Amino acid sequence: MAVELSELHENAEHGRENKSLAAISVTMGILAVLVAIVSLMGHRSNTEELMMQNRANDQWAYYQAKNIRLHNYEMSMDVLSLIEFKDKEAAAKVREKYQGEVQRYTKEESEIEEKAKEFENESAAAQRKGDRFDLGEVFLEIALVISSLALLTGKKFFWFLGLLAGAVGLCSAASVFLLH
Repeated sequence: MAVELSELHENAEHGRENKSLAAISVTMGILAVLVAIVSLMGHRSNTEELMMQNRANDQWAYYQAKNIRLHNYEMSMDVLSLIEFKDKEAAAKVREKYQGEVQRYTKEESEIEEKAKEFENESAAAQRKGDRFDLGEVFLEIALVISSLALLTGKKFFWFLGLLAGAVGLCSAASVFLLH
């Protein structure tokens, strides 16, 4: 009878250990899913950052092209003012045309510059989001590793430490939605 009681007691202890291991295993599964989600979101933010930076670069190239044309028109106007023409009316019309082009390009330049700066700001915002997601991913991966130590050692301390690291990672990733 004492042997049977002892066996029942051992089985009960073993069952309790398996339940705690099951909770740790479920936690690890949840952490793995969260790592995947946060990693995906980080990759998307980094891709968005690159796209916005490329758009900004394209806008700056467009700005430079417009600036070159503007300077060509300004130089043409300078040359026209130095030359004496037989048909002064025709020269005045050409000068007016060039002056109109200078004004148009000056206006367009400022609009293009604003758009380029807007794309740069969007790129910087995407970079900040990507950084937060990357930090969250790191903490979630740390949480996964620490939780696995709980499985190996059977000590709940590692599981709680893993939960804490996971919470930090989740908060870091969730803080992206607070950025403007």
